[in-house]
Amino acid sequence: MDTACRRGRTRPRRPLPRLRRLLGLLVALPALLLVHVSGTDVTASATSTGTTAGTSSAPAVPWSWPAAPPHPVVRAFTAPEHRWSPGHRGIDVGTPIGSAVTAPDDGVVHFAGVVVDRPVLSLRHADGLLSSLEPVVSELAAGETVVRGQVVGTVQAGHCPDVECVHLGARIDGEYVSPLMMLGLGRPSVLLPTRRPG
Repeated sequence: MDTACRRGRTRPRRPLPRLRRLLGLLVALPALLLVHVSGTDVTASATSTGTTAGTSSAPAVPWSWPAAPPHPVVRAFTAPEHRWSPGHRGIDVGTPIGSAVTAPDDGVVHFAGVVVDRPVLSLRHADGLLSSLEPVVSELAAGETVVRGQVVGTVQAGHCPDVECVHLGARIDGEYVSPLMMLGLGRPSVLLPTRRPG
């Protein structure tokens, strides 16, 4: 310990709390899944955010894909550290522009319109689940009922810079999770304690 520290002018350095939290999250993150979907291998993260043991999880019957096969996942879900942090709050599913988009499950239209410069369609499902699709142009209006597999709109250009795709997002009680979990291809992550009690 240097002289200044002995005299009380500075405090000894402690490990950063943020670093501790990050290390704890790394321990909790499940391994990347290699998903085989209709003959196409895709690597996608099945992590979720805000989902712990004992809370709502994936539906009993997995969602159906919103795009026709082979529907490769061209960009995986990346959970943000905080609600306001950067991340990729959904998956991008490769599908041609102009393709039909279908409802992943029975529900009610929560929102249909433009957000900033992109057409968005959100559907509210049972058990606090919400799906969002973009960029998708739809003639549906808020409050209308939809059924699983029903065509709800068409894919527009503007989300993926290098490929044609539709973005599928999923929320459970307002918290973003990996849509792969809803599609039956992942599991919720459980945050483990970083220290032993006592």
